[in-house]
Amino acid sequence: MAKTITVIGAGIVGVCCALHLRREGFNVRLVEKGEPGMKASFGNSGSFGTASCVPFAMPGVLKKVPKMLFDPESPLKLRWSHVPSALPWFLRFIASARRERVEKIAAERNSLLVHTHAGYAPLIEGADASRWVDHNGLMMVFESEAAFAGASYALDLRRRNGVHMDILDGNEARQMEPALSKSVIKAVSLPDVSRTIDPFRLTDSLVRDFVRRGGEVVQADVKGFEIGTAGPTKILTDRGALDVEQVVIAAGVWSRSLAKQLGTSVPLEAERGYHVMFADQDFALKRALVSADRNISIAHMHAGVRATGVAEFAAPDAPPDMRIADRVMRHAKALVPGLKGEPASRWMGPRPSHPDSKPVIGRSPRHSNVFFAFGHDHLGLTMAGITGKLVAELATGKPTTVDLAPFRPDRF
Repeated sequence: MAKTITVIGAGIVGVCCALHLRREGFNVRLVEKGEPGMKASFGNSGSFGTASCVPFAMPGVLKKVPKMLFDPESPLKLRWSHVPSALPWFLRFIASARRERVEKIAAERNSLLVHTHAGYAPLIEGADASRWVDHNGLMMVFESEAAFAGASYALDLRRRNGVHMDILDGNEARQMEPALSKSVIKAVSLPDVSRTIDPFRLTDSLVRDFVRRGGEVVQADVKGFEIGTAGPTKILTDRGALDVEQVVIAAGVWSRSLAKQLGTSVPLEAERGYHVMFADQDFALKRALVSADRNISIAHMHAGVRATGVAEFAAPDAPPDMRIADRVMRHAKALVPGLKGEPASRWMGPRPSHPDSKPVIGRSPRHSNVFFAFGHDHLGLTMAGITGKLVAELATGKPTTVDLAPFRPDRF
């Protein structure tokens, strides 16, 4: 068994892979172009979405897509310059929305979600990072009967996959969360959902623990590989070549090009999310909120209140359209009228998404010394701990905690 592993990508998924591997005794090098945790892991909503077995593509989505694309208030955006390259992804996405596929995908996603705690617990305890996590739950809110009725299948899918839910009327919701608008008429409380009050600080705590345990962090931009008879022998970076024994690809949306250089093509798209941060508020939300009508999430963070939303399909490095962030801001203020002032900051980050709403986790089909761990879409934060645990199990030759067949890299 090789003793040295190089993990490419220091978002929360790559960091958890590196830390689990280091705890198993491997010499681990973590390679990231910039500061660890500063891409998609920096700006997410913070929830550990253990109730998020429901995939992105749901029955009936084909009828909704045209309206969503042309409606300026839509939660789904597609830059027209990106249509030619994104079209194959959307065709696969629509095929994944068949009811029988949705049922299967939900069960497969849930097979990872039920191990969220087991994947994270030793890492958070070892890094003394529990102060960045709370367990106050999440609330889905509805401002119309139509929205609540439209969510019935998704709610039933969660219930059948073991998610505990409490149905509330509007007054009960406001008793639990007084900051909510009076327009909220129904809500679903999900008490078992945890969250981090600062995704970056949580990631940074894990990185610091990784370094304390002897792990190495290298800031370099990976450009490619030098391939030998048994797989990659070097990674080529803007700082020169680095010798490697084994490699983990956990570079988020940038994993697609790296995997392709290693002989594996995956339909990975950048589903770009936006957030706004409100500082200096005179109230604190008790739990994370998700609006079914407005398609935004709101949560109290260490540095203020964060509102997130929108799925914009565009090239990962395309300039952000901060008009989208302004839309998120408007909807956040309507849902939580007590939010004051202009946002202290606006942000965009690309989430790596496959059309079947499942990550790729497993050994490369072409090279036995390469592992893939990417494409977690909205659930990178949630699935990072168990993904790292699974990669470490693969690397050590142990039986994996989860059946990885549904997440194999060559399933497409």
